[in-house]
Amino acid sequence: MSQEVIAVVILVGVFLGLLICRVSVAVSMGLAAAATYLYLDLPLELIVQYTVGGVSNFTFMAVPFFILSGEMINQGGIGDRLVELADALVGWLHGGSALVNVLASVFFGGISGSAPADIAALGPLEAKLMMSQGFTHEFATSLTCATAVQGMLIPPSHNMVIYAVTAGVSVGAMFTAGLPAGLFLAGVLAVYSYIYARIKGYASNKKFSLKRACKAFASGFGGLMTIVIIFVGVSAGIMTATESAALAVLWSFICAFFLYRDVPLSRYYAIASAAIKTLSTIMILLAIANAFGWILAYLRIPKMIADFVLSLTSNKYAIVILIHLVILFLGCFMSISSILLILTPIVVPILTTLDYSLVQFGVCMILNLGIGLLTPPVGAALYTASGVSGIKIGKLTRCMLPFYGLMVLTLIMLIFIPMPFY
Repeated sequence: MSQEVIAVVILVGVFLGLLICRVSVAVSMGLAAAATYLYLDLPLELIVQYTVGGVSNFTFMAVPFFILSGEMINQGGIGDRLVELADALVGWLHGGSALVNVLASVFFGGISGSAPADIAALGPLEAKLMMSQGFTHEFATSLTCATAVQGMLIPPSHNMVIYAVTAGVSVGAMFTAGLPAGLFLAGVLAVYSYIYARIKGYASNKKFSLKRACKAFASGFGGLMTIVIIFVGVSAGIMTATESAALAVLWSFICAFFLYRDVPLSRYYAIASAAIKTLSTIMILLAIANAFGWILAYLRIPKMIADFVLSLTSNKYAIVILIHLVILFLGCFMSISSILLILTPIVVPILTTLDYSLVQFGVCMILNLGIGLLTPPVGAALYTASGVSGIKIGKLTRCMLPFYGLMVLTLIMLIFIPMPFY
């Protein structure tokens, strides 16, 4: 075998071997890269250089800001106000509590961008509201899981920032494409919930009140402004993603500790600590993935994979579907950030050759990975829902089956339907 082939075997073999031994993805990538660098007699200083370079991208600074902003919103009493606003707007409809679940997750997702955070913050309140209208605990929790995925598509989403930088596309373009995609998924879940409520006879005994709606809007206005700051600022080109994220942190801080004052200022340390805990995992991955990605490119692995995939079929959509099947499989075992950082550099050359929109693929990839968050054995959002609801993983997975179908159907539609914003 040639030196290049042996190097590829070392890189892939060490990486997969360590993953099988349950070593973290970041450590596995780092050790696999180091072993390959040593075999090729490349200076190890390159690892340090590319690791540091992996997190010195200005756009990546949006990631910690979005995470900190989401944590302050999550723990700052915004969730209850968003549920109240959603209830005032749609709670009077047939099966209104389910529609409240969908709409509240749209609002919260536009502030937090995290599915597990959505479930933890709004899940108990939404489930209680739905059960009071007749829905089962299992259905309420399953719907909460499905609606939480919307938040990954609706700006802000730090996963979209990671994909945008890795794929070399505009963050603003990803946000602009992600919003209608998230709303489309919300519409699918809302229609299903409404029909389900009609069949089961879960009518609402509430009536629409303009006064209550205005009062709820005024109460939740501070949280909703976070969405406006981020989406309008980035999409309109007024601010970069990093600048809008920094401004969102400042506004979230004002809302949590001065406007709403549901938590004391002394709690900021705990909120910041929680954000740092989440951020540390992501930033370490971002750093090491850059060194890992460099050796992938050096060995021309993305090109080899692209040539192999393109030799299988010339049908553009067949190849895209095949890629998404791989993503769906990996999503059951690996974290979203890991898959985005490892797989994106590999699939970009394939998609470019196929002339398939990288923005459209990115939106679909985020949704696909969101489905992975709800599937065992490593679905973080699924385990969060199980923890807050007390429903066992196996039972919750079975109850999720109709929602898996709806999300996969939505994914297929987003893959095949070309949209002007792509």
